[in-house]
Amino acid sequence: MTARPTNYWDYIHVEELLGLQGGLEHDDSKIANDEVLFITVHQVFELWFKLILREMRSARDLFRHEHVAEQQLSGAVRGLKRITTILRMAQQHFEVMETLTTREYLAFRDKLMGASGFQSAQLRQIEILFGLDENDRIPLGIDGDYKKALRSFGGDASPALERVERSLVDMPTLKSAIESWLYRAPIDGVAPSDPHARAELDRFVEDYLAAHGACVDAARDRALSLDWGDADRDRLRERYETEKRSTRAFFEPTEAEGGARTRRIRAAMTFIVTYRELPLLAWPREVLDALVELEQLFVIFRQRHARMVERVIGRRTGTGGSAGVDYLDQTALRYRIFRDLWAVRTLQIPLSAAPALQRPEFYGFKSAT
Repeated sequence: MTARPTNYWDYIHVEELLGLQGGLEHDDSKIANDEVLFITVHQVFELWFKLILREMRSARDLFRHEHVAEQQLSGAVRGLKRITTILRMAQQHFEVMETLTTREYLAFRDKLMGASGFQSAQLRQIEILFGLDENDRIPLGIDGDYKKALRSFGGDASPALERVERSLVDMPTLKSAIESWLYRAPIDGVAPSDPHARAELDRFVEDYLAAHGACVDAARDRALSLDWGDADRDRLRERYETEKRSTRAFFEPTEAEGGARTRRIRAAMTFIVTYRELPLLAWPREVLDALVELEQLFVIFRQRHARMVERVIGRRTGTGGSAGVDYLDQTALRYRIFRDLWAVRTLQIPLSAAPALQRPEFYGFKSAT
């Protein structure tokens, strides 16, 4: 049976798509170009968010497996990089929004009263799936329960709330799945299931701290060789000592921070980025780099959003009752997920200073037998 040919307009539903920019009037011929622009850009954002969620779920589902083959990591990296590309493109849409002058936007802003970008269920889903701690959320208004803003007027449930509720039980998050994968990673050839895992982890950490301390001391001595006053020299010494203390504290997390489990995860991050040239660490290091880039682009997306809003409407109270620009700026500062992975950047050392591994052959290419 011959397949029926498909038209472009049928495949992507062009007619239906072009009929969705009418706003409350349900007819875009009755509203100004400025309002059609506003609606269109936000609809495009929601389509991008849909793609981000799909890629993020695929990556999460891979890392939740007990064993993740090295050859599978390339697909995860490709998906994570696709998300960063989407976020980079999405930022450019804010330039389109900035073609609205304040007066043009105010002409239809009152229609939005009660509505807010905060009510984007997909953006909330992305935050949840990424791994944002619910305790870190910034209240939209006086009430700290952000889900109330997702209810319909009158307090009824809404499709937005239902989406978010489903995400809250769709565990693990991407962060949790990545951390479980890192916890299982062999450090200097020793997996956590090895009977000597604890002793070997202690050895690696202490060797790394000694190497890191030597690098910090060398940097301190170079700094002190410059022409400083006595008070400045004392401050410099303390600053470098603080750097060493904070690095040791990083590898000695409290029980509230996750204790022994977090210690191994942090050590695994450090191990992978330190010995990144080893063949079997090539894709794991790409995963960690992709996660840092993804979070960086997410932060920049939030910051760009805040500056667009400030440029168009200043620091008005948001239509949904939020603090407007102040709220958006706070999310860029506080909504950070992979804090430990960023912290590893602070304590990295040159490869030439890294402790020698006892089992480097574990990470070499294996020949077929």
